[in-house]
Amino acid sequence: MERRDFVAAVAAGLARRDPGASPRGQPRPRLAADRPMVGIQVGAVSFVDEGTDKVLDGFQELAAINTLFLATFTYGRGIAGRQLRGQPLPDHGKQEYDDAFRGGNFATPHAQFYRHTSIAPEKAPDHAGYDVIADVLPAARRRQMRLYCWFEDVFRQDVPGFDQAAEIDLHGKPTGLACHRNPNTRSFWLALAEDYLRSYDVDGLMWGSERQGPLDNALAASHGGGRSAVACFCRHCLDAARQGAIDVGRAREGYLALERWVAALRGGQRPADGAFVTFWRLLVKYPELLAWERLWNEGLNDTYRDLYRLAKGIAPDKGIGWHVWHNNSFSPFYRAEQDYAEFAKYSDFLKVVMYNNCGGPRLAQYVRNAQATLFADLTPEQVLEFTYGVQQYRERPLDRIAAEGLSADYVLRETRRAVTGAGPRLKVWPGIDIDIPTGASDKKTQPEDVYQAVRAAFQGGAHGVLLSRKYSEMKLTNLEAAGRAVRELAPA
Repeated sequence: MERRDFVAAVAAGLARRDPGASPRGQPRPRLAADRPMVGIQVGAVSFVDEGTDKVLDGFQELAAINTLFLATFTYGRGIAGRQLRGQPLPDHGKQEYDDAFRGGNFATPHAQFYRHTSIAPEKAPDHAGYDVIADVLPAARRRQMRLYCWFEDVFRQDVPGFDQAAEIDLHGKPTGLACHRNPNTRSFWLALAEDYLRSYDVDGLMWGSERQGPLDNALAASHGGGRSAVACFCRHCLDAARQGAIDVGRAREGYLALERWVAALRGGQRPADGAFVTFWRLLVKYPELLAWERLWNEGLNDTYRDLYRLAKGIAPDKGIGWHVWHNNSFSPFYRAEQDYAEFAKYSDFLKVVMYNNCGGPRLAQYVRNAQATLFADLTPEQVLEFTYGVQQYRERPLDRIAAEGLSADYVLRETRRAVTGAGPRLKVWPGIDIDIPTGASDKKTQPEDVYQAVRAAFQGGAHGVLLSRKYSEMKLTNLEAAGRAVRELAPA
């Protein structure tokens, strides 16, 4: 979007804001085709703690928010609940931690939609009797705000029926993650989407799955702190492999060999031919390693396709899109599997995570992880230089990125890349981080960081921005900086 077009669109959007409009008989708010989306991720706890009207008025007054992304389903703390213990509470909301958080569906599950899944459609017990969509939707309509259901691929192992949907790892043990190919998993996501679209007049859906395939997990090619299981080897994945002419026995043998290779490197053993060469030797010997990686990714992509097909069959005019994990900025292996042009076939929008503040510590952790396995022949500094080269952005040296974060230039470059790759139909909404928790000595969000990141996103051609990851951990001064960036692009 050109700056002059953005200015006109923002001005028109702000002028149309009408907090006093009637909640009854109003059509769903529609953004003009060229009007930028200014969104925020927010969970039920914020409305319970602070009051719905107060929260929504604050969003519009501080940050010119026109779209809400309600965290309607998760068992995780990343998008729901209050601030995490050990992190400072923000300057709003209830000033205490919610250590008893459980999660689930923060709206009202309707049992008729969940007949074909073993996974119980649990209503979150955290706010008894409270339905976040039923509460927030009419208040949003009065303010001409749009509302999307935002749900993520995060379960608890003690959810009834989850054991029948779990991934099975290389050693035959269930993991705490749901298998994308398991019919119970697929049916649950489809049921949840249908429930939201048929039970509420929401404007659309956004789903996210912050996971990667077995080869990437084996190499620890992410910014996570722990080791992830190599999966999935359940009967549904084995059947799909056989149908795709993949030798299951060879795949197991290859991943066991890769597991031994990783263990040797972590134990301080260095092959005479080096880490990279011996990894490539394994890949040549066992092409099933890469075939199983593709098998896993196609299971995820099929979930996207099925959700899109279902949503368009129910409500063709409502948007559906996906949250693209931050690992997209760090791992070239994961990035290669996020094909924006392919996404355009079954997506209306992408929220591409471009968190530049916590991005510094996360990139530093990715470098440490990757340097322990595939890139063990290089120093950490060399791994970072390689990452900058192949990911096509350049930031501070390794000894500074955790404390200083990534710059707005990173947001600009990633936005341009996404917009170019997505093509003319697919909307790109960069995720801008505000106060996502980091380590004690790591980068903390400042108002100028948010201001510059929002401006960079629109300069890069974004169709909107999504303030992330949840309002309950954001400082109001940082939220206001986002609004300042938006308003400064509009005439006085």
